[in-house]
Amino acid sequence: MDALPPLPEWARVQPGRPRTKLPFSRAWPVVAGVLFGLAVRLLAEARLPFGLYPMMFSFIVIVPFAVGAVTVYVAERSERRTAGYHFRAGFLANVFLMLGTLAILLEGLICAILIVPLLALIGGLGGLAMGWVCHTMNWPKSSVGAVAILPLLMAAVEAPMSLPDRFGSLQHERLIAAAPEQAWKQLMDMPVIRPDEMKDGWMYRIGVPPPVSGVTRQDGGTLVRHVEMGRGIRFDQVSTDLQPARRVRWTYRFTADSFPPRAMDDHVRIGGRHFDLVDTVYTLEPEGAGTRLKVAMSYRVSTQFNWYAEPLARWLIGDFETVALRLYAQRAEEIARRQQRGGETT
Repeated sequence: MDALPPLPEWARVQPGRPRTKLPFSRAWPVVAGVLFGLAVRLLAEARLPFGLYPMMFSFIVIVPFAVGAVTVYVAERSERRTAGYHFRAGFLANVFLMLGTLAILLEGLICAILIVPLLALIGGLGGLAMGWVCHTMNWPKSSVGAVAILPLLMAAVEAPMSLPDRFGSLQHERLIAAAPEQAWKQLMDMPVIRPDEMKDGWMYRIGVPPPVSGVTRQDGGTLVRHVEMGRGIRFDQVSTDLQPARRVRWTYRFTADSFPPRAMDDHVRIGGRHFDLVDTVYTLEPEGAGTRLKVAMSYRVSTQFNWYAEPLARWLIGDFETVALRLYAQRAEEIARRQQRGGETT
């Protein structure tokens, strides 16, 4: 393997002055990248007019690239590094940056888990780019300065832009060994949902509070399902198309107190600026001695990086549908078994 070239002129100390090795010098480049990223994140938290916002393309893409670039620039000032190091350093700096935002409560666990793979990958590419500049050009200081200021410049351009809406729909189905009337009862009323019934859902494993009840009542001639989730989340599903034991379409109604502070990340809150559920339709079709239960959920995703956010939304919604159908099936089938044994007649 060829030896790395010597340090360029820009990174050399003056003749006669020894280069000082700081304690934990191997960690300092990553620390520098993390501190830069935290400073930008705090600036974004200020919500300045035409300033950075954590859900901007400028923040999601440009900031991690800049964090990787700053990390590698600091590293290259002390010694030559390989391309592998450049990628790893930029990657790790963004991972530790996300951990830092969690530690000081700037970010929630849900957002962190969903976004950190993208940030880390872009950070690695930023590290590679700065490594190339440091190894081939003699003006990396100007380059890192330009990259560091780029998120702010991009944010000023992006802020006045309207967010593009992307609408989609996802459908799942399950055959239930119970009559449509028995499955319908579970759709309408579930006063208690046990934690173990939802534990397999990935969305709940990463921090989304699981549902604890769903009870349907008549409200001024309209059928309304009152849903409660963990951490005090509550909202209503309003029926707009009802065919008992055959079909129901729910739309969503949220109030100012539907989501208590820190119950969910604002960036992924249902009914918020960036994500919403349009409706949920359940259809029940008799099939032999059982019922085919279908659910279709329509949603909206609104970001400047829908190419990443929309597939995540589909994954989470699909995960929810799978878990919900299993819950309804298990409850209905248990009632059917009890009735067959003569244990229940209602």
